[in-house]
Amino acid sequence: MPLKFSFCLIFLFGTSVFFSQSKKYKIHTVAFYNFENLYDTVNDEFTNDDEWTPTGAQHWITEKYQQKLKNLARVISEIGTPENSNPPTLIGGAEIENRSVLEDLIKEPKLQPLDLGIIHFDSPDKRGIDVALLYQKKYFRPTSFSNIPLIIYRKEIPKRKEETEVLDDEVEVKKENKNRVFTRDQLLVSGFLEDEEIHIIVNHWPSRSGGEKATSLFREAAGKLNRRIMDSLQQINPRAKVLTMGDFNDGPLNNSIKTGLGAKSTKAELSGFGVFNPFEELANKGFGTIAYRDSWNIFDQIIMTESLIKSDFLTFGFWKAGIFNKTYLIQNSGKYKGYPLRNTLAEAGFSDHFPVYIYLIKEVR
Repeated sequence: MPLKFSFCLIFLFGTSVFFSQSKKYKIHTVAFYNFENLYDTVNDEFTNDDEWTPTGAQHWITEKYQQKLKNLARVISEIGTPENSNPPTLIGGAEIENRSVLEDLIKEPKLQPLDLGIIHFDSPDKRGIDVALLYQKKYFRPTSFSNIPLIIYRKEIPKRKEETEVLDDEVEVKKENKNRVFTRDQLLVSGFLEDEEIHIIVNHWPSRSGGEKATSLFREAAGKLNRRIMDSLQQINPRAKVLTMGDFNDGPLNNSIKTGLGAKSTKAELSGFGVFNPFEELANKGFGTIAYRDSWNIFDQIIMTESLIKSDFLTFGFWKAGIFNKTYLIQNSGKYKGYPLRNTLAEAGFSDHFPVYIYLIKEVR
């Protein structure tokens, strides 16, 4: 991605500081990763997790679960390297069954030294999958957090029993709930990155199962809710620094992002309470985080308010964005060669998504 200035990076080992010519900067990596079916092996009678049990279709046994945790821990520990030697300070996650799996994850040897905190709520999603935020306690101090429901409805109440079945792998329509579509909440976390206030929204918007066009209104509603959250924060503080991240199940050019959220692709387009999406440029260059029928798209994005873009770097501001797609995360043979290396019946993989990340930097004086 073109930069307005050129960095010559020389890192201080074990710190989050680098030098640029005669200036010195602090750097923090912020990441998002769809963990893809991070289930434990225990059957939960209140969620549709039967597939992810030892006797279920995935034959999800302890050995597979433990390998999945090791795989995810490796990825998280390496996102953003080598430009930042420290693992991400903030990690948004999706497709998480419960808090327990996150507690297991942060105990993995590659993550335990980071002393990660967890912010998680159970959502009304039928599969029981949620979003969460992990954070390094030594750099980020949360002050408030809440789960904000996405309340959406179908236009017509199904007339036949078979029409009340699950629409896709995460939403359900129930007559007794006035035809509401149940999906993941949006997680809002406010806190201090070192000594600066920042707000993070973690998302996993309704999927495209059933067809992109048929489900687009659900994601557009998610985008509008996201924008209302951002606007409410900026009404309190016009210079509020807000990051919204997640698996949006739409790319940077879809209506949910461009219209619902109002994201712009260039800094020049920003005005007032503008919102900037650095991943649109990567999408235009042909990069992707997920593949379907040999077509790539960037569903996983980190989008931010103007206050993080138009920065003199005397406070934390956006430097650049990337997709973490190292070779070991890619299938190297078979029908899905080149795709993200996900789970199979034979072994636990990583995810069907590549993680994404951005760098926030601040000049040290």
